[in-house]
Amino acid sequence: MTFLPDAGYVPTAEDRASLDAWFAEYDEQSAKRNVQSMADMAVFPLNLVSDDAAGNGRSAQWDREQYVATMTQVMGDGSEEITFESTRTPVFLSPAMVVVFSDSTMTTEGRSWRLRYADILVRRDGRWAFQTMIQGGWGDNL
Repeated sequence: MTFLPDAGYVPTAEDRASLDAWFAEYDEQSAKRNVQSMADMAVFPLNLVSDDAAGNGRSAQWDREQYVATMTQVMGDGSEEITFESTRTPVFLSPAMVVVFSDSTMTTEGRSWRLRYADILVRRDGRWAFQTMIQGGWGDNL
C-alpha cells in the first residue's frame, strides 16, 4: 500500500481574515441586492452545480450577463430588507483555493429560510473570487 504525503494546507491568520472579509462584503452586497457588485466578486465563466425539480443533478456555466440576469430575478426589486446569518466552514486546499461550506439563514419580511450551500473560491492577485456555486434547488434555472 502506498501512502500519499500529508497534503493538508493550514491557512494563516491572514488567509482566514481575508476570506472572512470577502464574505462580509459579499453578504453586504447581497443584502443591498447589488448584483453588479456581486458579479464583480466572481470569476467567469462561473460554474454552477445543483439539482432540479425532478431530482436530477445539473451543472452549467454562466457568463456574467446570465449571472446578473438570474440573480436580479431571484433577489427581487429590493423593496424589502434582507438579512443573512451564516456559519461558514472553509476547507483550504492551498493558499489560493478554498471550498467553503455555509449554513445560512436568510430573513425578509419576517420570514426565514435556512440554506446550505458550498462555494469554491480562488485567490487571484491577492483577492478572493468565487468560481463555483453549489446549492440544491437551482437546477431548473440552469
